[in-house]
Amino acid sequence: MSELHEHKIKRLKMRSMRRGIKEMDIILSHFANQNLKVMSGAELIAYDHLLEENDHDLYSWVTGAAAAPLEFSGLISEIVAGLQIQTN
Repeated sequence: MSELHEHKIKRLKMRSMRRGIKEMDIILSHFANQNLKVMSGAELIAYDHLLEENDHDLYSWVTGAAAAPLEFSGLISEIVAGLQIQTN
């Protein structure tokens, strides 16, 4: 049985808030609150896969300390763009 769209969004928001390091809790929960409701099914699947990654790797990608893998580079760019808007 496939997951209902609303349930998937709730699950992804919860996974975005409860990471492991506080910085990623803040960054990803902001992104989730701003974007998940308007993302397509394929985009939600990609975000779900991103959340499976290690927090330290995610933080390195978001801060630019390391290059994100190609499969996540677009999503990481969106997350970073959302951070820049928030700080401006």
